[in-house]
Amino acid sequence: MNKIFRSFLSSLIAFGSVEVETASGERFRLGDGSGDGVKIRFTDRAAQWALLRNPALRFGELYMDGRIKLERGTIYDALAIAARNADRFSQFSWLRAFEKLRSTLRRLGMHNTRLRARRNAAHHYDLDSRLYDLFLDADRQYSCAYFENPSVGLDEAQLAKKRHIAAKLLIEPGNRVLDIGCGWGGMALYLARICAAKVTGITLSREQLALANQRAADAAQSNAVDFRLQDYREIDERFDRIVSVGMFEHVGLPYYDVFFRQIAKLLAADGVALLHTIGSEHPPQPTDPWIAKYIFPGGYIPSLSEVLPAVERAGLFVTDVEVLRLHYAETLRQWRERFLARREEAAAFYDERFCRMWEYYLAGAECGFRFLGLVVFQIQLAKRVDTVPLSRDYILRREAELRRRDTASPGLRIAG
Repeated sequence: MNKIFRSFLSSLIAFGSVEVETASGERFRLGDGSGDGVKIRFTDRAAQWALLRNPALRFGELYMDGRIKLERGTIYDALAIAARNADRFSQFSWLRAFEKLRSTLRRLGMHNTRLRARRNAAHHYDLDSRLYDLFLDADRQYSCAYFENPSVGLDEAQLAKKRHIAAKLLIEPGNRVLDIGCGWGGMALYLARICAAKVTGITLSREQLALANQRAADAAQSNAVDFRLQDYREIDERFDRIVSVGMFEHVGLPYYDVFFRQIAKLLAADGVALLHTIGSEHPPQPTDPWIAKYIFPGGYIPSLSEVLPAVERAGLFVTDVEVLRLHYAETLRQWRERFLARREEAAAFYDERFCRMWEYYLAGAECGFRFLGLVVFQIQLAKRVDTVPLSRDYILRREAELRRRDTASPGLRIAG
């Protein structure tokens, strides 16, 4: 068995430095010796067979279960090496067959009816509230931050993200704004306090709703912000502005037409919408199987070629597209480091297996943005071709004004 296993791994890993110890104690090295090395030990022979059959799913499971041990280096180091060698996986016929089957059937896992969408949201966002306090910024922004320069910290970068999005929305005082997937309310409260908007925020997570409402009450913003437990398909009102940050990944490919037609229906004739979503610079491909099973069931990361046709069919104009490239990699690095610094607290209210799962999730996601073509798309939409200014310098001007307001506003960084 060790001979087959060694041959398999040797074919997979051409770059990097990996030392492997099998369950029987045999040791061998993989790669070209470059970069920071890792040492991986397998605790049982069944774990080796499992990895050989389906490495994309089983590596994460084996790490969670403690059947793969990192004797040197971290799980991030190991996943970074795997990412550098990702193109080599296609040389194996059974792995190509798995990938082709998953690609063919990818829509089946995204049949996100209203009931299933609520269940999927609860799976991830209704976890113990203390978990998110361990690694998010003070405002609980659980999406890509915006690093105006590399030296800024997470809180400042998340504030810059809200400012950047608000500038693109061109919000005027009194505008009615819909925040689809409002999370714990940070964006909605920013738009209400700094832009003087009337904001409706919707979420499918009861935990998020409870904290968002508490935050609105604490900030004396309950009259300006209306948080609801509601699906985007259930809204039947008109809004001047619509924003959605980090929610589109949960819509599901079969529902893109429904989503954008709903945007078109709800948006005023002179309205502006801004979609902020993880995306892929590659052609369409299925969701990572480990992420789909353990982290984001029903989730999907689209290519622009899948998003823009649905926008067109809805009768909306794409007035601006910005691609944020390594911003999310840096966000995830800081989340991962903050989580690891408080890992013992997470283990106290979950367990070691959960902690390994969460570390694997944060490390794997960071590798996706550093090495595997994941990015963030910010797509600005309107119903008319002349709704937004014809040159993009208005974004900088508005950001400067918003910066003047939000730096003078107390309480923006308080999570409630």
